[in-house]
Amino acid sequence: MTRLDLKLAGRYLRSRRSSRLFSLITLIATGGVTVGVMALIVVMGVMNGLQEDLREKILGPTPHLRILTYGMGLRMDNWEVTRDSVLTHPGVLAAEPFVFTRGIITAGYDFAEGPFVIGISPDTGSVAVTALPRQLIEGDMTFTTTRDSVQGGIVLGRELAVRLSAYPGDRVTMVSPAGSNFNPAVGGFVPKWWAFEVTGHFETEMYEYDNNYVVLPLDVAQEFAGLDDAVSGIEVRLADPWEAPRVGAELEEKLGYPFRAVDWQSQNASLFSALELEKLAMGTILLLIVIVAAFNIVSTLTMVVRDKTREIGILRAMGLPARVVRQAFILQGAFIGAVGTTLGTGLGLVVAWFVDSRQIIDLNPSVYFIDHLPVRVDPLDLAIIVFASITVATLATIYPARQAATLHPVEAIRYE
Repeated sequence: MTRLDLKLAGRYLRSRRSSRLFSLITLIATGGVTVGVMALIVVMGVMNGLQEDLREKILGPTPHLRILTYGMGLRMDNWEVTRDSVLTHPGVLAAEPFVFTRGIITAGYDFAEGPFVIGISPDTGSVAVTALPRQLIEGDMTFTTTRDSVQGGIVLGRELAVRLSAYPGDRVTMVSPAGSNFNPAVGGFVPKWWAFEVTGHFETEMYEYDNNYVVLPLDVAQEFAGLDDAVSGIEVRLADPWEAPRVGAELEEKLGYPFRAVDWQSQNASLFSALELEKLAMGTILLLIVIVAAFNIVSTLTMVVRDKTREIGILRAMGLPARVVRQAFILQGAFIGAVGTTLGTGLGLVVAWFVDSRQIIDLNPSVYFIDHLPVRVDPLDLAIIVFASITVATLATIYPARQAATLHPVEAIRYE
């Protein structure tokens, strides 16, 4: 047998004329919940997408961990011993030396750039510490040259190469401030000029890297940076990138002073903290839409109580318990919240899928690091949104439900 409170709630949800399933005010309340839930899902998906996309792009050319030394400059002598010690850690998959410096590059025109210069061991990517060798779109990481008048090969980021009009086989010139020599004749340091042949382009889809980085062979980069046999540090690839802080701390303790470990999370902590804060702020603001919709539910049920005062009074006079009246109005509000949440969830997932799959929102990569707006809906976020929406809608029924349940039968039908 159907419960009386369910039948009563269903009756009050219908329009008095029975021509529509819901009255206009009920539709407005339901629509408010729908819009709020949809907006929450899409915005949370956008924030998750930004975090995930940035994380993947950062982990492409960036190692999970860097072993460096304390001091004014990036210099590590006897790096072979340090690398071998790092490789003995069970969480380490690969470790290689690297050189990090800066130079000035030109392709023979008046236009010049000041990119970051990375020196790495040539390989095909099978044992690479980073994904950079696998992100080549032209050429390879062997740095094999075809010109006799150059000092080595160089790989450029795609955006930098386009601006310089430097393509595989072309000659570029670089100036090394770090490798400059003192000239008594001029009474100062004279920078050294280097000629390189472009042997490839890489594209990480991270504008910051594609626009500002070039790659040299390790031995050439050592000479370019004036490090002789030293390197800037050791790059480390881990079995689990999320263990980087723990492994870094263990390696610091193992190696001792003057070595220090810098993991990829701490290097980008400010960026991810800003995204987390923005996600929390946007979620809180958009939750207000659902709360406003809850006020619509309160007004809807209050109007129903006023409109059905006579009927409630008669039912109470006939012996209907106050508990049943209270439950009927709670069920009515919960139904509005459930329908709005269901519609909002469905629309939110569709909109999130459409925006992500069609890449309809373009971004300026020089500002946002990425070229389109990604959307990733996290199941946990989705569950929290659905739970919060239904909870808020149900809590909104407490006042009108108590108001209906406390109606005195005599007072309710006195003036009818």
